Amino acid sequence: MNNASLSTNKQSWDDAAPRFYGRNPLPEYGPLAPTEDELQLLGEVRGKKVLDIGCGSGHSLKYMKNNQASELWGLDLSHSQIQASGQLLSNDDVILFEAPMEENPGIPKNFFDIVYSIYALGWTTNLDQTLANIFSYLKPGGIFVFSWEHPFYNRIQQTGETLILDKPYHKEGPYHHEAWNQPAIMQQFKVSTYLNTLIKNGFLIEQVVEEVRLTEEDVNRHSKRWYSFEKASYIPTTLIVKCRK
Repeated sequence: MNNASLSTNKQSWDDAAPRFYGRNPLPEYGPLAPTEDELQLLGEVRGKKVLDIGCGSGHSLKYMKNNQASELWGLDLSHSQIQASGQLLSNDDVILFEAPMEENPGIPKNFFDIVYSIYALGWTTNLDQTLANIFSYLKPGGIFVFSWEHPFYNRIQQTGETLILDKPYHKEGPYHHEAWNQPAIMQQFKVSTYLNTLIKNGFLIEQVVEEVRLTEEDVNRHSKRWYSFEKASYIPTTLIVKCRK
């Protein structure tokens, strides 16, 4: 675990939290990506114990509450995000941990029916340890679903109608994301690294989604932005994976 990166990322998210309040929560898996309403990866949520890895402002947990999950748990590195989640869910029974995903701050093992992570897993400083933790939290037969920016997306730049591969796909490790406006360190992995690390930690992979969803509304909503309609017409914005313990 890289403590320097965690400290940088914690401060970055504490500062950026208001900008990302309520952005792309479930049922969304990411910008211009298929939603849970379409994919049905989580199955029946009613009565299930759920854990959100990188819970952010708590809006995905709110979605789970609205779908009658029996227990809500959340983990996030950022103090600001945990505060926002607590305020959003103040009238609900939710257990929140302010901690990095690489550590277990007291989360029970073999307990959860569903663990999920929406656009957060790429912030880990240790993918192997994070996935080992998540595997331990799940009941046998429990599911883990995550989404993250597709590994191709930031390696390919768009200039007009031209797409240029400007970073080698096989290069992995920490990097500063050019769309992030303040100091922060994310991790770049290949699709195969995500899948193989899941397999190494005992997960059975059930579904991998790379599709995009482009509507007439998105033409203007996502025009000339980082996740742009134009670029997404050629390459996926989001990687979504469902697996099971």
